[in-house]
Amino acid sequence: MPKAGLNRDAVVDLALALVDEKGLDALSLAAVAERAGVASPSLYKHVGSLAVLRDLMSTRIMRRMTHAASAAALGLSRDDAVAALMREYRAFVLAHPGWYALLPLDPLHTPAESAEVAEAAMEFLQVFISVLRGYGLDESQSIHAMRRLRAAVHGFAALQSGGGFGMAENIDTSYDQLIDMVIASLPR
Repeated sequence: MPKAGLNRDAVVDLALALVDEKGLDALSLAAVAERAGVASPSLYKHVGSLAVLRDLMSTRIMRRMTHAASAAALGLSRDDAVAALMREYRAFVLAHPGWYALLPLDPLHTPAESAEVAEAAMEFLQVFISVLRGYGLDESQSIHAMRRLRAAVHGFAALQSGGGFGMAENIDTSYDQLIDMVIASLPR
C-alpha cells in the first residue's frame, strides 16, 4: 500500500531536493525511497523506473526555467531582454547545478517516451524566440542567434559552477562582457 501523501509529484519533489543537495550522482531510486521513508519497490507505484523519474524531473526543471526566464524578460525588449534572459539563465544554473546537469543537451530530440521533456524544452526556447523577435530575425537567423546565446550561457555557467574560474578577476565583470559580446552579434 502506498505511503499516505506519497504520489508522483511528491516523488519528483524528493528527487529534486536530493539532487539539489547532493548532486546528480546521488540520484537513485533507493536514495529517493530512503528520503520518502519507503522501500524502493514502493516507488514503482508512482514512477516506473529511474529513467521515467529523470524525465519527470527534467520536465519540471525546464518548466521552472521557462517561468524564471519569462519573468526576467517580461516588459523588456531587445538588448535589455537578452541581458536579463542571460543573467537569469546563469543564475538558475548556479543555484541548481545538479538540476541543470540532469537536462539533456538536445531536449527537443529525446526518445518518444520523453515527449513531455521535448514539449517543456520547446516552451523554454519560445522565450528565446520571443526575445529575439525584436531584432527582426528570420527563422534561420533566430536559430543561429539562439545557439550563440545558449552556448555562451551554458559554457560560462558550466565552467563557473564547476569551479573553472579560479583567477582573481571579478566573474560578474567577465559575464557582463560575455553578454555584451552576444548582444553585439545581433543586428542593430
